[in-house]
Amino acid sequence: MARARLFVSLCGLVFLVNLARIIFAPLLDVFIAEFAIGEATAGLIVTLAWIGSASPRLPTGWLLTKVPRHRVVIGSGLILTASSGIAATATTVRHLMGGAFLMGIASGVYFVSANPLLSELYPMRVGRVMGIHGASNQIAAVIAAPFVVLALFVDWRLSLWAIAAGAALVTAYTWLTARKTSMPQAGLGDRDFIAGALSEWRLIVTALLIVGAASFVWQGVFNFYELYMQSKGLSDRAAGMMLTIVFAAGIPAFYFGGDLADRLPYVPYLLGIVGTFSATLLALTLVDGLVALTLLSGIVGFVIHALFPATDTYLLDTLPDSTRGSAYAVFSSVWMLTQALGSFAIGLVLERGHAYDGVFGSAALLLGGTIAVLVLLERSGRLPS
Repeated sequence: MARARLFVSLCGLVFLVNLARIIFAPLLDVFIAEFAIGEATAGLIVTLAWIGSASPRLPTGWLLTKVPRHRVVIGSGLILTASSGIAATATTVRHLMGGAFLMGIASGVYFVSANPLLSELYPMRVGRVMGIHGASNQIAAVIAAPFVVLALFVDWRLSLWAIAAGAALVTAYTWLTARKTSMPQAGLGDRDFIAGALSEWRLIVTALLIVGAASFVWQGVFNFYELYMQSKGLSDRAAGMMLTIVFAAGIPAFYFGGDLADRLPYVPYLLGIVGTFSATLLALTLVDGLVALTLLSGIVGFVIHALFPATDTYLLDTLPDSTRGSAYAVFSSVWMLTQALGSFAIGLVLERGHAYDGVFGSAALLLGGTIAVLVLLERSGRLPS
């Protein structure tokens, strides 16, 4: 029962740390008016939140070899509480940027410490637990924009104060619950960060080969999704609805994607998800019309979001206790960096005058070709299972 209460508290905390990464995007027009800045400076605020999320992952992996996982999780909640308050009191752009960066750091520390902890709390149901936890994370992506709209009836700072207050309460509850929970001892042997990561390099590289290109492409696709839908003739409002559908489809995708990861062989399952994403993205470039785009947006959103709990389950359930925290931190850090580059790369190609359908279709074909090669390697037994 104590573990169940701890799990619930972590689902609440992951909702808040992901909301902290996403909250700045729907506030950009407010920042432009409030601080008299341009679009590039406003965009840098969002970028800093995501850079913050990527930057502490390797150091956190090292910290997990010295400090119990649940204490690092609680530390991430404290960072989120303080940094949200800093951002909420911003009077200058630099002040706001500092708060955004620190809020991103809180999320990076959280994911690298909480995911191994969850896999060790429920070693027989890793996929289901990661799926439910991921669904809580995805809800934040769906409600971020409506949440900001409600806050703006009072003041934009209210949205950040609400995150700070929520983080303080949930972190306190997590701390109290953790004190009453018998923590797993699985990570006690993971005490050499570099040696642990190097010993699992084949598994890390294999996971990155399978999911790295897909997440790279997806990061570019969803950041330009509204503009892409507009290029297909949809109105601004309808284009925004398409992006909402993509994110909303991710809520059940996390749950079912994690649950299926418990039941299916990991590598073929991951290859199947990425291959299906490639096919559905290609199909998206070949259709027009509101009905077809709505249907395919839901399918694309479901398929790609199923990839994330499946990937975490593959790594966390396959890695041995003695290297889980170290190796997962290295994988998570490289994976996050790979995703972050996707928007820049896709944007660079689009800026050179190439059409959205051509860019996304080419990306889908290249991704499909990569998966075909990996399927051949898997069938010949050359990929770690």
